[in-house]
Amino acid sequence: MSSKRDVESGERTLYPTMLESPELRWSFIRKVYSIITFQLLLTVAVASVVVFVPPIPRFFVSTTPGLVLYIVLIFIPLITLCPLYYYHNKHPLNYFLLLIFTVTMAFPVGLSCAFVSGKVILEAVILTTVVVFSLTLYTFWAAKRGHDFSFLGPFLFAALLVLLVFAFIQILFPLGKLSHMIYGCLAAIIFSGYIVYDTDNLIKRYSYDEYIWASVSLYLDVINLFLSLLTVFRAAN
Repeated sequence: MSSKRDVESGERTLYPTMLESPELRWSFIRKVYSIITFQLLLTVAVASVVVFVPPIPRFFVSTTPGLVLYIVLIFIPLITLCPLYYYHNKHPLNYFLLLIFTVTMAFPVGLSCAFVSGKVILEAVILTTVVVFSLTLYTFWAAKRGHDFSFLGPFLFAALLVLLVFAFIQILFPLGKLSHMIYGCLAAIIFSGYIVYDTDNLIKRYSYDEYIWASVSLYLDVINLFLSLLTVFRAAN
């Protein structure tokens, strides 16, 4: 029986140099993906309310209090990240902060979807789902064969800075649909890279008490990938 358990443990090893218990790491991974699933379902629920109740987007777009509240809702997730990082392993405060973070993230997502056609939203959702599942499976497969993606960190961070500067330039000097498509394509490539990078960290580097922070990282990757593809399809239609 002992040798049988050893064989099963070896078969479930995530990467060749793995020294920790595979069962504990798999349990951690399942917990993180369960939290991400809850976050995405909550985001869909809140965004659906924003999209299907027309007075809500009209309030945010056409009234001064709505615009002020929209700006506040954009900054609340950024502000929440600070205490969330500090208290990420303090239960139940970490879950409460995660709830605030997710709900306030869902409102801008809903507003982004409220002014585009259902066809564009569906195209972005389908492609996001395909990309996320494909890259996740690829990263697990690559890790099993000894590949490491930690080297992507500095390059992705530099690319993200370039993307932010590009977005700021677009605000000051709009260049039309073509620039929006370029921005969306670049952002989609960058956040696809982040999905691989953060999944690799999930497999190898996050400690067991960092489940909240691991969930936030991958959740942001998925949401930003969706918004990037939404920008591309919206500019193309």
